[in-house]
Amino acid sequence: MKNINVALVRLLQFLVFALFTFMVLAYFGAIVLLPLDMAAMLIKLLGVFGLNGFIAAFIAVPAVGYLGLMVYKTPELTQMLLDTGVDLITTGKNRVEAFNKIAETVKG
Repeated sequence: MKNINVALVRLLQFLVFALFTFMVLAYFGAIVLLPLDMAAMLIKLLGVFGLNGFIAAFIAVPAVGYLGLMVYKTPELTQMLLDTGVDLITTGKNRVEAFNKIAETVKG
């Protein structure tokens, strides 16, 4: 019966690990892909006003770059975004390690 309990604890540990891994990848992926999505939406918006895709991209990409520069120059904003991701990583690591104590208790 102890082996079944240990296997259950390890299964739950893996599920928590997979969940936190997905959350970290989604968080940093969103940070990376957000400017690309902003550029694509701005190109589509300029296309509605009759601009060619190349000309719209020629206008939209520097506009999104300028917005990114403004975010970068905002004091403490980029550090806060990175700290949030690092805190998510730390929390996940602590939760996964907490399962080791439970598994040792179950083993007896």
